[in-house]
Amino acid sequence: MDIQNLLLISVGVIFINNFVFSRFLGICPYIGVSKQLDSAIGMGAAVTFVMTLASTVTWLIYTFLLAPTSSNIFYHIFNLDTYPDLVFLKTIAFILVIASLVQFVEMVIQKTSPALYKSLGIYLPLITTNCAILGVALLNLDESYTFIESIVHGFSAGIGFTLALVLMAGIREKLELADVPRAVRGVPLAFIVAGLMSIAFLGFSGLEF
Repeated sequence: MDIQNLLLISVGVIFINNFVFSRFLGICPYIGVSKQLDSAIGMGAAVTFVMTLASTVTWLIYTFLLAPTSSNIFYHIFNLDTYPDLVFLKTIAFILVIASLVQFVEMVIQKTSPALYKSLGIYLPLITTNCAILGVALLNLDESYTFIESIVHGFSAGIGFTLALVLMAGIREKLELADVPRAVRGVPLAFIVAGLMSIAFLGFSGLEF
């Protein structure tokens, strides 16, 4: 296991290729749940959990069920002449995995923290349609990450998403007390701040290891 490579993946996806500030994925919950710090931390934890498990399960499904390689289980079970190519089922299989994980997280939060469940509102079940989670699963394959690299990439992407949410929530809580023109209050001001934060994070693109 190359620890340095795992560290590079973590730093890269948290700061340089942050899913919110660089890839512009998951903008809906980023804007919708960043009004309060508590909700932002809760949503960040939920997304990190789902991203990590989704990266783990989708990598296993792709490697052992879908990819046309010698690792495909169907090739051995049915004693086929060629490796079965089921890659065309990749997207729907990944979405089913993500939806199942989100349902699990929703039930856990509803039972353990009703206040957080209420504050997250519609954005909690909408994690299912969060393109950042499907994006991290697909990127794991595009980058040809190993099993461990995929888990680290998924977890770090969740940390990067949480960092973006928490930073935004802290700024928006301060802006609630600021005297700003009525025309830009709320979501318009949030988008302006998000754009400025994206520009600030561009500074990390110059990092060299």
